[in-house]
Amino acid sequence: MRATSRLAAAAAVTLGTAALAAAASGQVLGGTSELGTTHTPLAAPVCPPNISSSNCTIILTRVTAIESARDGVAYPTRVRQAGRITDFSVGVSQLSSSKSTLSSITQYLNSTYGGPPRVGITVLRQGPWKRGQYRWTAVASSPMYLIQPYLGSVVQIPLQATIEVKPGDAIAITTPTWAPILSIDVNSKQFSYRQSRTWNCPHPPTSSQAQLTAGTVTNYACNYPGTRLEYSATEDLYPLGTNPGF
Repeated sequence: MRATSRLAAAAAVTLGTAALAAAASGQVLGGTSELGTTHTPLAAPVCPPNISSSNCTIILTRVTAIESARDGVAYPTRVRQAGRITDFSVGVSQLSSSKSTLSSITQYLNSTYGGPPRVGITVLRQGPWKRGQYRWTAVASSPMYLIQPYLGSVVQIPLQATIEVKPGDAIAITTPTWAPILSIDVNSKQFSYRQSRTWNCPHPPTSSQAQLTAGTVTNYACNYPGTRLEYSATEDLYPLGTNPGF
């Protein structure tokens, strides 16, 4: 064998060995990301002991809501790498340990807000920009899921169909009826959220303000410091940040 042939053969063996070693120890691309989680874990909300039941505003009603700060992290459900949302988790208050009291509460809320408690997620994209407004455009929404069976639990709900997201998108929680998913009386400098409406912020909306239709633009003017939304979402990341199907 000539010297050049021996060198070529040796180079081929070396390159093949290096490729196998890289494959064996190479970086795993893709993975998952939990959007909205910080060092404070999700919890099923309870009324603080120093607050009366009449002032225990743990019920979110007929809106889309986005966590603007959690443990001081701004918009913790914002997407950083493209992928698909596969499920979301939500903490649901027990409301009452008394069956008769619980029945009375749920009957009242069902009749007042148009049905049993349901939640889903809405993917938001910030803008179009307008001075002094917190405007978000709805990109997509999941179905709305019944959560009454999960009172008193933190529940993970798989989506019937995954939702594609891009960097800069953010995941909001939506209820077309009502949902007991607010932890109140927490640190106002560390926790806050916004609702998809512009006025009468101290009171529940008089009609549905939920942002359910893709393409709609809403100003999230109602801000609630000292309240924590109990939800997060799981994203399956695209390898290298791009959809491998295209």
